[in-house]
Amino acid sequence: MKTMGLQHLYLINPRYFPDPQASAMAAGADDVLQNAVICNSIDEALRGVVFTVAMTARLRDISIAVKTPREAMPEVLQQAATQPVALLFGTEMSGLTNEEMGKAQLGVNIPSNPEFSSLNIAAAVQVMAYELAVASQQFAPVVAPEIVPATHERLEGLYAHLEKTLFEIGFFTTQNPARLMQRLRRLYSRTRLEDEEINILRGMLTVTTEYNARLKERYNQEHKDV
Repeated sequence: MKTMGLQHLYLINPRYFPDPQASAMAAGADDVLQNAVICNSIDEALRGVVFTVAMTARLRDISIAVKTPREAMPEVLQQAATQPVALLFGTEMSGLTNEEMGKAQLGVNIPSNPEFSSLNIAAAVQVMAYELAVASQQFAPVVAPEIVPATHERLEGLYAHLEKTLFEIGFFTTQNPARLMQRLRRLYSRTRLEDEEINILRGMLTVTTEYNARLKERYNQEHKDV
C-alpha cells in the first residue's frame, strides 16, 4: 500500500492485532499498520463511503457488474476526487460472500489463468494498488453536475426497509428473497442514488406498508364474524 501511495487501511475482525509478525513484515511501512482502523463489520468499515469496489475471483452469480482493474481504476479515481471510496477484499481462504459483494457498487476480477486463478490477498492488494497508481498518473477529473451519491449506511438502510416491506406485502411468496434482493441491489447500484432519492423511495415504502396494514385491518373487520 505505502509503495503505491495508499495509507488508509481498515481491518475487519483481524485474528490478531497488533501482531509482531505483521509488524516485522511491514518492513518500513509500520505507520500504515499502526494507523489501521479496526472494525467489527463491513458495514462499520464502509461507513461514509459512497463507492465500494469489491474483489472477486468469480465471474458467475455476482449481483453487481464486474470489470478488470484497468477498466475500473479510472472510475474509482473519478469518484474519489469528491467522495470517500473503498477497495474491499475478502478473507484469504474464501474471499467475499455474495451478500458481502452486494454491498459494493462494482466488482473487480483480476485476469488470470482460468485453470489456476487463485491469488492470495497480498498479491491481489498489490495488483490493485499498482493499477490505481498507474491510472492516477494520467487521471484528469471529469467535470460533471454536482451529484452527491448516498453513503453506504444510507443505502443499507434502504435495502433493509425494502426487504422488510416486500415481506410484509407478501411479495416474496413465490420468490427467492435472497436472490431477488441481490438483483435489486444491482439495480440500485447502477443508478447511484442520492440522499433525496432515498428519502423518496423510503417514503413510498412507508406508505405502501401503511396501506397494506389498513387493507388487512379492513379485511379482518369484514370477516371477523364469518
